[in-house]
Amino acid sequence: MGAQDSAKRPLVFAYYVTGHGFGHATRVVEVARHLILAGHDVHVVTGAPDYVFTTEIQSPRLFLRKVLLDCGAVQADALTVDRLASLEKYSETAVVPRETILATEVEWLKSIKADFVVSDVVPVACRAAADAGIRSVCVTNFSWDFIYAEYVMAAGHHHRTIVWQIAEDYSHCEFLIRLPGYCPMPAFRDAIDVPLVVRRLHKPREEIRKELGIGEDVKTVILNFGGQPSGWTLQEKFLPSGWICLVCGASESLDLPPNFVKLAKDAYTPDLIAASDCMLGKIGYGTVSEALAYKIPFVFVRRDYFNEEPFLRNMLEFYQAGVEMIRRDLLTGHWGPYLEHAISLKPSYEGGINGGEVAAKILQDTAYGKNYAADKLSGARRLRDAIVLGYQLQRAPGRDLSIPDWYANAENELGLRTGSPTTLMSEDTFFTPSRPEDFEILHGDCMGLSDTMTFLKSLSELDGILVSGITEKLQKRERKAAAGLFNWEEDIFVARAPGRLDVMGGIADYSGSLVLQMPTREACHVAVQKSHPSNQRLWKHAMARQNAKGQGPTPVLQIVSYGSELSNRGPTFDMDLSDFMDGDQLMSYENARSFFARDPSQRWAAYIAGTILVLMKELGVRFENSISVLVSSAVPEGKGVSSSAAVEVATMSAIAASHGLNIEPRQLALLCQKVENHVVGAPCGVMDQMTSACGEANKLLAMVCQPAEVLGLVDIPSHIRFWGIDSGIRHSVGGADYGSVRIGAFMGRKIIKSVAAELLSQSTANGVTSDDLEEDGIELLETEASLDYLCNLSPHRYEALYVNQLPQTILGEAFLGKYADHNDPVTAIDTKRNYGLRAATRHPIYENFRVKAFKALLTSATSDDQLTALGELLYQCHYSYSACGLGSDGTDRVVQLVQEMQHSKHSRAGEGTLYGAKITGGGSGGTVCIVGRNCLRSNEQIIQIQKRYEGATGYLPIVFEGSSPGAGRFGHLRIRRRLRSK
Repeated sequence: MGAQDSAKRPLVFAYYVTGHGFGHATRVVEVARHLILAGHDVHVVTGAPDYVFTTEIQSPRLFLRKVLLDCGAVQADALTVDRLASLEKYSETAVVPRETILATEVEWLKSIKADFVVSDVVPVACRAAADAGIRSVCVTNFSWDFIYAEYVMAAGHHHRTIVWQIAEDYSHCEFLIRLPGYCPMPAFRDAIDVPLVVRRLHKPREEIRKELGIGEDVKTVILNFGGQPSGWTLQEKFLPSGWICLVCGASESLDLPPNFVKLAKDAYTPDLIAASDCMLGKIGYGTVSEALAYKIPFVFVRRDYFNEEPFLRNMLEFYQAGVEMIRRDLLTGHWGPYLEHAISLKPSYEGGINGGEVAAKILQDTAYGKNYAADKLSGARRLRDAIVLGYQLQRAPGRDLSIPDWYANAENELGLRTGSPTTLMSEDTFFTPSRPEDFEILHGDCMGLSDTMTFLKSLSELDGILVSGITEKLQKRERKAAAGLFNWEEDIFVARAPGRLDVMGGIADYSGSLVLQMPTREACHVAVQKSHPSNQRLWKHAMARQNAKGQGPTPVLQIVSYGSELSNRGPTFDMDLSDFMDGDQLMSYENARSFFARDPSQRWAAYIAGTILVLMKELGVRFENSISVLVSSAVPEGKGVSSSAAVEVATMSAIAASHGLNIEPRQLALLCQKVENHVVGAPCGVMDQMTSACGEANKLLAMVCQPAEVLGLVDIPSHIRFWGIDSGIRHSVGGADYGSVRIGAFMGRKIIKSVAAELLSQSTANGVTSDDLEEDGIELLETEASLDYLCNLSPHRYEALYVNQLPQTILGEAFLGKYADHNDPVTAIDTKRNYGLRAATRHPIYENFRVKAFKALLTSATSDDQLTALGELLYQCHYSYSACGLGSDGTDRVVQLVQEMQHSKHSRAGEGTLYGAKITGGGSGGTVCIVGRNCLRSNEQIIQIQKRYEGATGYLPIVFEGSSPGAGRFGHLRIRRRLRSK
């Protein structure tokens, strides 16, 4: 590090290593090695085996202390993170004993006379350093606040304080040394970027292969899994002929076929990776950095629910070094197509690989007094709830803070609002000019919708990809898959379905309420083509699967879904349609749910493929041809605007059209609800699908959910406008809170019916008089004793007879013991869970009344009183959600900003234009609906709220405005590529 530095006194570094995986320990080795070479002492606090460090560092200046201060992510199996178990384990490891940990670490740091603390990336180490009066820095590509944030959403807000505490701990460090492939890390004030931290090579490729007895002409793959799937047996047929597989981390008892070679437990992996032709494993920083550094193609299988992965995956694919293998093919041994594709790649990473040396120099300089940090407020205090406010992966392009350039570029290619990919073009690109006119529309009408025109343009560009021969580096993987999806000389069917903004009704739909819903401008487009199995162009792994069965061509479903770069899901899915059969019978919904759930990175396919199963089961449709499906949705996921309903409705519409099925919009919506309830397993009501299918532009769909009676369309008066503002918190109707509130409402209905039956029994036992009032009272009790929908109970009857009979909460076990069942077919009671009952019961009863009043007010005389009353109903709904436990920090903040705007001095002076706001849909995050006057000033105020929210949280929210027609009004397009002139 230089002669001048060596003249300064040696330093003592305390280096804390997280308990998650070997990748952290291996990169710490490289930084620690350079610190020791500079003459400093390094005390490593780790749970990793000694050999990980001592193989590389033989020095008395290295001290190893075996302590585990965090648990990382708990894996349910080799490929899946258990989100709730991760939070619970972290709580057990780092939260419950926190005070003891802090006291112990402070004392230890003082005992070794530490000059500086480095963390990768243990949160409590930063706080312990601060308590000991020692400076600290983090070195990492992700932080646990970001990783755990989505787990908190999935867990239903349990352990939320964990995320805040972690962020607060990180805020005590001076700055972040940020590694390539990084995630957003808002808790840190400053970040200094360094090159890849990669372990050095000890021996050249030729020497390693010679030691292993592998000739240069033998193709070699290294299986680097860090724990293999249980019950998995490696077989000789997994490898193409002539290949050898080097197996890392194999147990002593594992028997391997002759073409698999078991490596020693302490084998030096970097040398072996560099000596191989490709690598097969799961993504982590260590595997990705070494694949890039040594230009070795990496065949990877997704590790589900670890939120670091998409960022590393995008970097890997950007540098043409990644091939994704479907989990099904990993486990069944269809490796050949992936390995052969991998060795055809030419990895192009040319960046630095001396990040360990660079990071060590920065750490040394900082410890000697150099100032790298800016004078800013604490990141965690400034952005405390921004972490929970959705530094998630399904973000609109360009909205994340601190995203690497290569990641932003990948996002931009997807297009900002259309969900369709745009095409990279340069002067030497020789695309055939592509226009929507390249397709002849044989049926249907684009209705002047710009997003439909954009989608058709993207289809024509796919054909252009094959024609033009653009270099592979410019093609995104999902776009390449889509380019080979269709036969361009045959008909393609296109359907469109919008998302929805929940104006009023929300979670009261499953209790039978009136709801008012507006279709959004953002929509999903689906293109479908059917073809005879002998004519369908199959992906290599699908072809290998069919060849292995030896049955000849059979009907196959192939799906490409745009937007996978922004989420932890695969871009493609395929299955044989015969997989829907269980012998001679159709697969049950329960088995279908298990079929799609077995690989969470492909669970999204249930929304699409599930439409085929539902059509088979409910309408008796038989699909004898192969089906190709392309999905392009601009309805953002996790925002509470029904992205799933839009996908389901558009898919079923396109499949129905392509197979000559005439399904009216209402029936189609009900069928799509079955997809979500029974195949996906999300307990949603039907209002989302009904709005997407039956809605019309600039109107509210009025529907009574008993189960789905459309009352008609309500015109939105010209002086009134609705907006949606995304809170940034990821919303999911599959979340624990939505389900538990629904269960609470059904429990409440069961208790009310029981109380009514008891009152009725008491009345009849006393004898019925001829008094008209008493007779009416008996009739009321009879109706309430057989209450079919909770919303059919009026608020005044609820207050008069039942509210005091309902407990605030009830244990699942206690309820089942007394009432046996809650009679909801799509949810199950957890006997050990305590359910909020009274608030969950009250909400739909009062919400139904509020929606009726809202609908009446829309047609009343135009006045400020009208707008004020509409806004007050929204506010009341919002706080009723919160009483149920479905509120969130972000949505509360948006509503508060609307209230402040409404009651500001300018508004009181008669310039007010915003009148009310409420959380929407399933709650627990998502989007806030705002009502206001339709004028320029309102738009200005919406922008002000957007900016204030960004200032408070660091997240610039998406604004939803405008409307578009539902799938029923749009119908479908039947298109065919025009013949090219020669």
